[in-house]
Amino acid sequence: MTNQNSPSLTYRDAGVNIDNGNTLVERVKSIAARTHSEEVLNGVGGFGALFELPLEHYKKPVLVSSTDGVGTKLKLAQIYGKYDTIGIDLVAMCVNDIVTSGAKPLFFLDYYATGHLDVDVAVSVIEGISKGCELAGAALIGGETAEMPGMYSHNDYDIAGFSVGIVEKTAIIDGRAVAAGDALIGIASSGAHSNGYSLIRKIISQTSQKEDWKKLDFEGRELSEVLLEPTRIYVKPLLQLMQHIPIHALAHITGGGLLENVPRMLPKGLCARIEIGSWLRPQIFDWLQQQGNITSMEMYRTFNCGIGMVVCVAAKNLDNALIYLKEIGEKAWQIGEIEVSPSETIKLL
Repeated sequence: MTNQNSPSLTYRDAGVNIDNGNTLVERVKSIAARTHSEEVLNGVGGFGALFELPLEHYKKPVLVSSTDGVGTKLKLAQIYGKYDTIGIDLVAMCVNDIVTSGAKPLFFLDYYATGHLDVDVAVSVIEGISKGCELAGAALIGGETAEMPGMYSHNDYDIAGFSVGIVEKTAIIDGRAVAAGDALIGIASSGAHSNGYSLIRKIISQTSQKEDWKKLDFEGRELSEVLLEPTRIYVKPLLQLMQHIPIHALAHITGGGLLENVPRMLPKGLCARIEIGSWLRPQIFDWLQQQGNITSMEMYRTFNCGIGMVVCVAAKNLDNALIYLKEIGEKAWQIGEIEVSPSETIKLL
């Protein structure tokens, strides 16, 4: 029962526009549909997304899942007004983790939260998510949009993602096959990917040449373009490589850089010896190190420094792996090898 002496409030008065939310759902239906396979049994908009597992291709299927966000790279996307690639980052952070187990991503869901729902911005972000799903061979089957005034500033937004993949139990890559003498291959990153951006933003805020950012030339590109380059999605090339070369382990170089992520793929008693000068480090990392006066150890613990994925193979398969990666368009180098060590898990030389 309403109080006739008080104005009647609506959800919109509280800052939530349900009509905008409905408009967004209608606009993203066709975007998501581009990623759908025959396993997707319903479209976007239901209470739950239905996906039929392709069990006929597996004897003992194992599901692999991952969830992540893109961190404060979002702040730079907002500053530069570029929203169409950050969704690729979101997908990449999840599916690149999934493929390290040897799994093929099946589907992806996103969560978009904002203080005020700008439908055009949201559609642009979701376009990027759809593109990322296409690059990964995954279906965008659903998501959630939350307009939360008071929780986020008016134009701020945050995104998170969740993905599920599948792998044959006998084909799981878990590092148990890694042995002393194995070779380490580094596959090139597309830039800083989605890690270390709080430090990047601090460096930018302290740089005395703020007014000259647009004049900076990074191999023919502006600073904003380099920093917002989307995370490389390694799913399809790695799944192809697995069909040709036995892979002993994979490490996705995300938060923690080479120092923290490579040891995660190693059995006890083994150490990764990495030769720092064995790959081409993109110019942006040299600029960041110089502007922030960052030690080399901090660089390799914060950023990927040009290596987005590390592949461990038997030494006898090294050349074939490098040749194949080059044939399918990947930049890759031998960056080190595995050795026995009772105490260390990684050495940067």
